[in-house]
Amino acid sequence: MALFLPTAAVDKVLDITPELIRAMKARAIILDVDNTLAVHGSQEPFEGTIEWTRTMLENGIDIIIMSNNFKRRVAPFAAKYGLPFMYLSLKPLPLAYHRAIRRMGVKHSEVVVVGDQVFTDVIGANLSFMKSILLVPTGKEQSISFAIRRFLETPIRYIVKATKRGKEYFE
Repeated sequence: MALFLPTAAVDKVLDITPELIRAMKARAIILDVDNTLAVHGSQEPFEGTIEWTRTMLENGIDIIIMSNNFKRRVAPFAAKYGLPFMYLSLKPLPLAYHRAIRRMGVKHSEVVVVGDQVFTDVIGANLSFMKSILLVPTGKEQSISFAIRRFLETPIRYIVKATKRGKEYFE
């Protein structure tokens, strides 16, 4: 079961503070796009997320965007944030996670993976020996594969909520 559990959980990316990242003994973030920074498929960032990334960077926290989506989706989006990015990452396979830490010049223990999916973001972080923060997905995806994954995530999210994962970092 540990493979499916995040290190911490919050509602949205704006709930993550530099203090939380430092409390997790991290100095870098691998950041998902869809349902993390914007509604799935949208090029319009969630309100406040561009400023949030600037705050993180000003606090010495390095960020890279990593997505399973195509370059034509990720590149213009990352440009709005002024962040480096990786596309077609094949999450949860560890290869892209390891490429990301090499690009950022950090150790795997110094990275927090932030995203809304258990079966890509959390499992990928755990397979790569990184910490993770699971977000509540914003918006509804249309595909049947997403519906199945969200259904399968339900018991895991229940466990995360029941164990109040992440609470220890806020106290």
